[in-house]
Amino acid sequence: MTKVAVLATVALGLWVGAGYAHAHGDDMHAEASKAAHGGQVQVAGANHFELVVAKTGKDAGANPVVVYLTDGSGKKLPSAGASGTATLLTGKDKSVLTLSPDGDNRMKGMGHYASAPGMKAIVSITLPGKSAEQARFTPLAAPSDGHSDHKH
Repeated sequence: MTKVAVLATVALGLWVGAGYAHAHGDDMHAEASKAAHGGQVQVAGANHFELVVAKTGKDAGANPVVVYLTDGSGKKLPSAGASGTATLLTGKDKSVLTLSPDGDNRMKGMGHYASAPGMKAIVSITLPGKSAEQARFTPLAAPSDGHSDHKH
């Protein structure tokens, strides 16, 4: 095999592998990180955020929102000095909560919201000295097996 053929084969392999990883998206990485606190885990840059919301039903009320911070390997990220927001969307209702450090690797906020099955959330966290990282959630959706919602 010539050098050109070897390089072409390697390049093709890298291109196909990158396409496979892109097709799975960030959910592939989030699936590998189990929700240690009963929430939903999503990838945010190089980190993972686990969002835990109150399961109140359709009646809105003052409820907590907690976000646990870990790196890609599951190591706790300190929340000291961090800031953030959680935007909760339920039907036509929108709540924006300020998140503040609350212990080891937790961010917490309180807000007026209802926990309906179609709820969506956008969490943005800025760690000290870093750029803001953002993740999108469907916190009350049934867990995915990682493969039933897309095709190869």
